[in-house]
Amino acid sequence: MRTSLARSSAASDVYKRQPFTGKAHVAYLPNGCVVGISKIARVVESFARRPQMQERLTNQIADLLVDRLRARGVAVVVEATHTCMTMRGVRKPGSLVVTSALRGHFRKSQAGRSEVMSLLLRRGEGGI
Repeated sequence: MRTSLARSSAASDVYKRQPFTGKAHVAYLPNGCVVGISKIARVVESFARRPQMQERLTNQIADLLVDRLRARGVAVVVEATHTCMTMRGVRKPGSLVVTSALRGHFRKSQAGRSEVMSLLLRRGEGGI
């Protein structure tokens, strides 16, 4: 599942307090409990509204899905551009920061990790 961090303007880089925007890619292996895509998008949106670092956002999404769904595996990849990189300082438009959080099967199994990362990071495809 891919979702846009449309509300991520509220989330900010802790160093400069400048916003970042991007996409969150989420995958999970259910352990009996399957949820609708809209619920996952709501989780991403609720964390993205808070002022915080991208790394924390990525981990909070993964941890919540593991805790609430008891998922066998969770993978979250967040790709974002940071205003402090594009408008200030080094001025590198198009710079992308990628963070990931892997839990359960996706962390333990090399084959599972490779499969999910290849699916999540396919280039040229838009998010939801």
